[in-house]
Amino acid sequence: MSAIQALFIRGYEERPTPKPHTVYRIDIQAHVRSWQMWRRYSEFDDLHTELTKSTGSSPPASLPPKHKLSLFRSHADTKLLEERRAALETYLRAILSAKEDKWRESFAFREFLGIPTGKQVGLQGAPSAQFTSASWLDEHLELQARLRDVWAEINKRDALSERGDVAESHKCNVTAKSKLAGVLSRIGILGKGLQELGMGGMSEGELQRRTDMVARLQDDCEKLSRVVTVARQSSSRAGGGAAIGVASINPASESDREALLGAGGLKPARRVFGASVQPVETETTRPLDNVGLFGLQQMQMQQQDNQLSQLTTILQRQRQLGEAIGNEVAQQIEMLDGLSNDVDHVGTKLTKAKVQLNRLG
Repeated sequence: MSAIQALFIRGYEERPTPKPHTVYRIDIQAHVRSWQMWRRYSEFDDLHTELTKSTGSSPPASLPPKHKLSLFRSHADTKLLEERRAALETYLRAILSAKEDKWRESFAFREFLGIPTGKQVGLQGAPSAQFTSASWLDEHLELQARLRDVWAEINKRDALSERGDVAESHKCNVTAKSKLAGVLSRIGILGKGLQELGMGGMSEGELQRRTDMVARLQDDCEKLSRVVTVARQSSSRAGGGAAIGVASINPASESDREALLGAGGLKPARRVFGASVQPVETETTRPLDNVGLFGLQQMQMQQQDNQLSQLTTILQRQRQLGEAIGNEVAQQIEMLDGLSNDVDHVGTKLTKAKVQLNRLG
């Protein structure tokens, strides 16, 4: 409900079918779009009854009272209609601004205002795939915010790791992995919802644009998953004291180095530094526009920075382990020197005692 920025009842109109009645126009403004709902007074009365019944208490404002013979008066009494319009607007605004959210978060109130149901929680705790065009965009914005939360957990994990707090760093990594898993499940639901919107008549251009948005979310999740996994593997290696260099794992061959650097008088290959290389389109970049490509580049640069930070943390941990091992070895050597001196001292005493025993014999 935090998506609603403003709510107004700006007008009303008379409708002849199925029998003459008055409906009030509710204008709802959200941060993504605005829409209108037409409700008659009897629907307000049903909403009030349902809210009271489902929450166990009446909403913070009261409905304007019913008037006797209102069926005959409402069609001509503009003063009555205007007073009721203002009172109904006050009623809805009171629910939206109430400290307790039990009324505005109820299903009856959301349905009454036509709030998109894309974020409704089902029986199993998973969001429903019943999206409108606006609720789909709301869900996409929510998932982007969740991915930023995952990055925040990763940055917090790195900071704790640099301070040597391994336990809290591991907790942050587990939290980031858990949040990422939740985002992945919701992206699948977002994709299913997009398919339903496409079957519902969404234009081909808008459908393709939103398909690209889902693909970018999936790509971001894949990159984050690699960051979390690499961090877990790296931390286990660091804890075991096994430092393995990248060059030792995958050393470059001599021919590859010569081709890359243009050495030995050979004809330069296409991957020589400074050579003009025609960019090649990939499956990842093909569906992206300029903004998407720029975002992908920024994401890859951030991932590289995070990996470099992880490598720095591993090297710092290895240095700390090396220093600790060096100090331990020095202490052991000192203890062995002391033990050797004690053995020599005891040996000297035994030799003197043997000489004295020989004299007595």
